[in-house]
Amino acid sequence: MAGDDRDLIGIGAVLERLQPDFPDVTISKIRFLESEGLITPARARSGYRRYGPADLERLRFVLTAQRDRFWPLKVIRERLEAMDRGLVPDDDGQPVVPAAADPAPAVAAPLAPLRLTAAELCRSAGIDEDTYRELVSYGLVDGTAEHHDAATLEVARAAGALVGAGIEVRHLRAFRTAAEREIGLVEHVLGTRGLRGREARADGVDDGAAAETVAQECLDLHLALLRRELDRL
Repeated sequence: MAGDDRDLIGIGAVLERLQPDFPDVTISKIRFLESEGLITPARARSGYRRYGPADLERLRFVLTAQRDRFWPLKVIRERLEAMDRGLVPDDDGQPVVPAAADPAPAVAAPLAPLRLTAAELCRSAGIDEDTYRELVSYGLVDGTAEHHDAATLEVARAAGALVGAGIEVRHLRAFRTAAEREIGLVEHVLGTRGLRGREARADGVDDGAAAETVAQECLDLHLALLRRELDRL
């Protein structure tokens, strides 16, 4: 839903925008889709429905899926739920994690931040359940999380690649330990600046930006040392 009330429109205006592409759509149809939980428009103080850009895109997705894919409402609901977790349907309608370079799907809807179940994480990272359990056991993945985000997917993919290269998961703890130490350095730098808080604020220094800068410099040093050691092999 849009945060600006100026972006919100009534159901009649929604109908006008949809009918050029979907001549058979009616107000009753839109209200039916709402009753099925596929869209959740805002309500004005008067009680009237108010639709934002995201609602329109969601309606277009539903109507397109019905017209072009002949998906039943149960399948559409499942796909919308997946999209609410940042996934997109592939050519067979199965929810998958979109690659950064992937073109927009034929049936599109706005993507939310990625939230994957454990099974989806395994499938997207290309790891099996045993590897997943080991990653959890050694603290590389949070096994108590209901959903996993994009950063965890990156960790799982990288770990899976190393496991595929013959490195055991237990040896990957060293990477977690190194990352924690580097974060400790970042916190130390920010903590030192915190003792000069007034000076830092007067200089307009943003702690978030400073943390990213120090973290990137830690990564640069880590990569430089790794490249040097590889050159010595």
